Formats: sequence, structure tokens, C-alpha cells
Amino acid sequence: MIEALISSKTRIKLLLKFFLNSNTTAYLRSLESEFGESTNGIRLELNRFEKAGMLTSSSEGNKKVFRANRDHPLFDEIHNIMLKHIGLDKVVENVVERLGNVLQVYLAGSFSRGVDSQVIDLIIIGDIDIGYLVSLIEKVEKRIHRKVRYLIYEPSERSQIDWNSFQPKPLLLWSHNDIATDVVKREKTRS
Repeated sequence: MIEALISSKTRIKLLLKFFLNSNTTAYLRSLESEFGESTNGIRLELNRFEKAGMLTSSSEGNKKVFRANRDHPLFDEIHNIMLKHIGLDKVVENVVERLGNVLQVYLAGSFSRGVDSQVIDLIIIGDIDIGYLVSLIEKVEKRIHRKVRYLIYEPSERSQIDWNSFQPKPLLLWSHNDIATDVVKREKTRS
């Protein structure tokens, strides 16, 4: 879908990399090996994004490290477009909101690193009917043309989750009511 609007595959990869998880950072050579593309094309796109104020950069040793500019007026809209591009909006709409007692859903795996994948990894915290979850996920997978893997934790197990064992740390995708405000505020203050 997004390929019809944006013809540059490198630009799409960079949008996914930086705007899916705003905590993601990268430098030119790491992007070259990750994307399997020449540094010239990547450098041009990075410079365009930085000039437009969509990316910020800082120096770490001899590396110029880039990250999404969360203060850019279009950040939220681009983030939402990226979620729709990979189908996460359908996962939330058709799975999470229909399951009932879900407290939080985290995005893990490749997408939490901003890397496109055919598999969406989720961590779900709540009291869930697993049979119903499986039937919902089967329907969503057909609509988004991606596989969905998941880990389920009971609310009582949340404090026992070793978040540091996930690399990178999972990204909060959805949270129930008051929890959402708290978690989002804490996530923003950490960065």
C-alpha cells in the first residue's frame, strides 16, 4: 500500500526503522549492513529526513547517530501510518479490543527494532481466552498477510517479566485506560 505513495524502498525502510519505535537509533554503516544497500542512497535519504527535521543526529565517537524527532509536527501521523502499513492497527482493532480483559500489549521482535518482517511478535498481559485469541489471530493474519506470534502473561505475572531479556526492550503498543497514560508518560521520561 505505502509503496504506491513512496517509491523509494530505502525511504520506506528508514520510516519503518525510525518511526515505528521512536527509541531506535542507528548510524550509516549499521543501516548499510541491515538494509543490504549502498551507503550513498541511505545517506541521501538520511540527509533529507534530517534537513526536514524528521530525524535528529548526534555524534558518538566517529559515528553520526540518527533517531526520530518526536517533536516534529508529523511524528504521530507518520508513526500511525507505519502501524497501518504493517497491519498493527488491525491487530489492535480486531484482536486486542475484542479479547476482553487485556491490560497491555507490547510489540517485540523485529518490528520493535524497526525492521520489517513477515512475523509480528506480541507480548499480551491479561486474562485471555486462548481459544478465542487463536481464532481472532487466524482472521487477522489473512487480512494483513503476516504471521502473529504471541506470549501471554497473567496480570499477576507482570512484575516477574524480565524486560531486559528482550532486545530491544518491547514497545508498548496498547494499554487499557489509566494504565496507558502512566506507561506512556514513564516511557517518554526515560528517553
